[in-house]
Amino acid sequence: MSGDRIRSLTLSHVVLPLDNPVSDAKVLTGRQKPLTETVLLFVEVTTEQGLQGMGFSYSKRAGGPAQYRHLAEVAEVAIGQDPSDIERIYTSLLWAGASVGRSGVATQAIAALDVALWDLKARRASLPLAKLLGAHRDSCRVYNTSGGFLQASVEEIKEKATASLEAGIGGIKIKVGQPDWAEDLRRVAALREHLGDTPFMVDANQQWDRARARRMCRELEAFDLIWIEEPLDAWDAVGHADLSRTFDTPIATGEMLTSVPEHMALIDAGYRGIVQPDAPRIGGITPFLRFATLASHAGLALAPHYAMEIHLHLAAAYPTEPWVEHFEWLNPLFEERIEIREGQMFVPDRPGLGFTLSERMRSLTRETVTFGS
Repeated sequence: MSGDRIRSLTLSHVVLPLDNPVSDAKVLTGRQKPLTETVLLFVEVTTEQGLQGMGFSYSKRAGGPAQYRHLAEVAEVAIGQDPSDIERIYTSLLWAGASVGRSGVATQAIAALDVALWDLKARRASLPLAKLLGAHRDSCRVYNTSGGFLQASVEEIKEKATASLEAGIGGIKIKVGQPDWAEDLRRVAALREHLGDTPFMVDANQQWDRARARRMCRELEAFDLIWIEEPLDAWDAVGHADLSRTFDTPIATGEMLTSVPEHMALIDAGYRGIVQPDAPRIGGITPFLRFATLASHAGLALAPHYAMEIHLHLAAAYPTEPWVEHFEWLNPLFEERIEIREGQMFVPDRPGLGFTLSERMRSLTRETVTFGS
């Protein structure tokens, strides 16, 4: 027993506009509108001894207000609990909101507080979170996605890819999955020629059925890709497992899944690809670590989705060498920047996650509420 207790929690509903709207295959197939903003739920926790932690969750296109409202309903049960008892607090929050389930918005809301408690725990120990967890490495391979969306021309993507590589990023991912599959292949061929032997990934954002996915995976084998991401619906565990056992190019999926059982369906189906859990989406660092242990036991490679500010630490603690996804979109919300050079993203030596909230984050806050004193 640490003797400390959670004194207060502050929740902030933040809307961060993108400089330019972006489109992936879900937009070109008419299933979604272009992405114009990221909505975030921030949690700041303070203990009776004056220790502090910060965490966040996020949503795109829909769900942000729901995350904020759900955590505002259940957060008070954490007041007075020992902040070191993260599993106990997590369970109490799940039970407080049990009527809406244990996945989706319910756990994505809890994720922000869970991340804040892990940040606090590492700060209490004066360690980066990766070191608290037990790091296998001090840096991770990094690839960029933000420059490869489908609204951009091939020439624009080439320019952005060159800029990313010059900035020290080691790999490039572009979006595919548009209705004209032949255009997908033309874009991939053009980028492979431009990139030479640079690590190269593609992401179909769930837009192929099983027959199209098999055909496209066969065509894409020629481009020596690091992986083909989300060729099928995210919840088609059997289909992804089949592709992962059929083709030499690794299959990657998992970013959309919102619980450990949803991820475990991949392993149960015999999946042999790359898993891409997202800590804010799976429900926080606590469930992320649960699944990471199971994924490692199954011999799966790891490439967490988005939120590099969190995932760099979690990837550094994974037994086999992972990839971390570079998105600069959240930079305005934090004072610090992550060091990137020679194809690697380096774990900050600052305690916790290693970030403090910026004045820009405060100015983008739409609503805030504090529990405790």
